[in-house]
Amino acid sequence: MTIPDLDRRIIAATTGGLPLTPAPFAEVASWLGVPEGTVIDRMAAMQGAGVIRRVAIAPNHYALGLTANGMSVWDIDDARAIDLGAQVGALSFVSHCYLRPRADGWPYNLFAMIHGHNRDEVETLRAQIATLLGPSCRASDILYSTRILKKTGLRLTEGGL
Repeated sequence: MTIPDLDRRIIAATTGGLPLTPAPFAEVASWLGVPEGTVIDRMAAMQGAGVIRRVAIAPNHYALGLTANGMSVWDIDDARAIDLGAQVGALSFVSHCYLRPRADGWPYNLFAMIHGHNRDEVETLRAQIATLLGPSCRASDILYSTRILKKTGLRLTEGGL
């Protein structure tokens, strides 16, 4: 896949994130010397082509006081996994939710990240998920974060893309 020069420039300009201004796309456009609509259109086109998956906020939960962060894992009946996964993912306290194939020795197929001020809060939220899942859930666990492993956007390297 060949990525046009303007798209590369947009990616390079936004690798540290969008500027925290009322009109971030206009600011990126001014940096690049192109109209704001061009930046928006090109980013939409890159998203449509799969070059960019999404434009989203990536907060530092620790800085927000949410120091208990747990990836809850659930063994869900496969026949209900898509429907129940969508319901879990729609919960306000779940920041990301994934369905994944089961692995050898790992029975869980639904993953939901929960953030809270302490582990008691996270466990209370986890109990809400368990209630929602009901008898379709055969087992669950939670894996707590001890540090942030990645909070970066796309990075270009020489010869990459």
